[in-house]
Amino acid sequence: MILPLTMPQQRRPSLFPEDEPVAQGRALLPAAREGGAYVPRFGDPVSWDFNGVLKRPANVTASDWKVNLSLELEDPYWNLLARELMMLSFNQRHPVVLKRGVVLDGATDPRTLVYIASRLRTVARWARENDLPPYPDEWSVQDLRQRITDMAAKGSSPETIKCHVSTLKNLAAATPALSLPWPEGDPWPGQSARQVAQLTTRSVIATPTVPPKTWFPLIRAAWAYIHDFAPDVLRADRRLRELRAAARPSVLGIDERLEQWLADPGNKIPVHADFPDGQAPEVQWKLLTLLLGYESARVTALNGRGPARAHRRTLILDAVAHGRTTTHALTGELVHVARPDGTTGPWHPGLDQRMLFDTKTALRDAAFTLVVGLSMMRDSEVHEILRDPVVEHYSTPAISSTKIKGTTNRPGKHWWIAEPLVEALAVAEAVSQHPERVFAPVHSDKQDCAMRGVLMLKAFVAFVNAGRTWTGLDEIPATYIRPHMFRRTMAMLTDQFPGSEIATGMQLKHLATRALANATTRGYAASDAEWAKYLGDALDNVKFRKIKDLYERHTAGEEIGFGPGTERVKDAFDQIEATVKARKGDARTADSLLRTTRIHIRFGMLNNCTADHTNPVGAVCLESAIIPEGHVGPLDERCRPDRCANSMIGPEHLPIYDSHQRKQLEIINNPSIPACRRDLAERELDISRNVIAMAGEAR
Repeated sequence: MILPLTMPQQRRPSLFPEDEPVAQGRALLPAAREGGAYVPRFGDPVSWDFNGVLKRPANVTASDWKVNLSLELEDPYWNLLARELMMLSFNQRHPVVLKRGVVLDGATDPRTLVYIASRLRTVARWARENDLPPYPDEWSVQDLRQRITDMAAKGSSPETIKCHVSTLKNLAAATPALSLPWPEGDPWPGQSARQVAQLTTRSVIATPTVPPKTWFPLIRAAWAYIHDFAPDVLRADRRLRELRAAARPSVLGIDERLEQWLADPGNKIPVHADFPDGQAPEVQWKLLTLLLGYESARVTALNGRGPARAHRRTLILDAVAHGRTTTHALTGELVHVARPDGTTGPWHPGLDQRMLFDTKTALRDAAFTLVVGLSMMRDSEVHEILRDPVVEHYSTPAISSTKIKGTTNRPGKHWWIAEPLVEALAVAEAVSQHPERVFAPVHSDKQDCAMRGVLMLKAFVAFVNAGRTWTGLDEIPATYIRPHMFRRTMAMLTDQFPGSEIATGMQLKHLATRALANATTRGYAASDAEWAKYLGDALDNVKFRKIKDLYERHTAGEEIGFGPGTERVKDAFDQIEATVKARKGDARTADSLLRTTRIHIRFGMLNNCTADHTNPVGAVCLESAIIPEGHVGPLDERCRPDRCANSMIGPEHLPIYDSHQRKQLEIINNPSIPACRRDLAERELDISRNVIAMAGEAR
């Protein structure tokens, strides 16, 4: 169905003809280029389906690649308005768009168009529910502002509000190119969508880390399945394929074959592993049929009706009754593992055909867990990994994949990896049925399905926990885990090593133009409280980071502090800098010296103490003090920053003293303050003035 070219409300014909292709200036898939796939047209009013037209990321479902113009958008007015806005957003460089001088936030892929249609759909629904005129040609910008106000009142998140504001602002900007009327003017002139939504910029990355109680058992389980259990599974898979390839469709001569097979004492009847105690094992009839050399569809030749079939069945069940059974017909002996109860045994009760499929799926999920957990790759980048992905990049093994986020041309990138990930990718490649992708459905008939990393992680955790009785692996807590949380966790863990900020930024693809890691990298690498006990003494890590920051500021010529203690720290830094230059070293050399040089700093809210804790000479806090038994070092509660020879006043402390000084003056000048309180305020004022004067003299 094609909508009429014009409607009563139209001010002018649409800029685009009805047969204008939607996807222009983009790389089309071969079928779309050659006419084998239908490319959506501007005049299509029901849906725009980009499957088979534009390359879809591996982790995006087919439904997300299709714009549905139904429900509230079935109305001709809203339908045409939505199509025009989407066309303008998707084709910003189109000559007619450029001629109109319209510049909108670009739509990078069809998912953006899906969001635009959804937001217009909710606007139309809101207007109907609030008894507004059915079409926006009778609305005002105040109505649009009210729409956002109502969203905020109903508890919509600032992120959601920002997206809706952006769409409404785009409609206002697109007015010169729209054929249908829309309220004139920007509803929020001079304000960005972020400002309207009151969405503040986060100073830290909001993504949480994977809790250590989940991280360790999950990574260990994934490695156990890849390194220890995968050889058994792949051997069973090869054996099953060999049996199927050699199977005969005809059962002619099956009686002689069965007698010969049973005559060999090494041949055992395959049975299911999960049978109740006290009951005879259940024969795996399909697998036995394959072992005899016939297609599994001929299973009725062994387990069907009729005198001949009954005789064969009797021979087989007699063998079962005499104990000639196995649950490992495809694998032979499995790898033995030690279990928490002290016993040892095979890691699985028996890989039959059904369990083989489930376990191959678990291997794929285990490989995904290791790659997403240890490579810092995004979920989308992991799913884009193709066969033979391990290459040498600057003489180091790396994964070759595609970066999708923030790009339109899908650039190829490399992520450095360690040997375990090479092994994990080899296993994932072995179980993959997809002609190109490494992480794909194990079902051979579902190769076009998108894989969801969240579900793969969840399924692997459930599979591991269900098989712990046999594998002996630790239980994995069922906590909230998502692929991007592993990226954050690994960045945080690698931050403990010298030079890590640049290296982490390179791995995360967060490099600035000057080849240094940007602020986002530092956010990803920020420490996490839950991990403190697994990373050693968390205070020592924080202390080193602060000392390293002071050193970098000092070598850059910045002021790091004031007071007598500062000079000792500066002298130590100068010696380190001189040593680095003498050795012609780099940042790694400086880090090593900073870790080994005895630099005594205790960072505090009001000052930094540079006293040697084992020999705090000159510490005013210890003068005439009763030192508690077992205490070593200065007494924090008796600190005198203005008098102590170990005191170091940092620039970050001065605003505190300045504020404290003003507060004490207010107290002193208040006639209603008791004399004793005024005396205390005068002493505090003297301390603040002395500290500020100390900083002034140093300047």
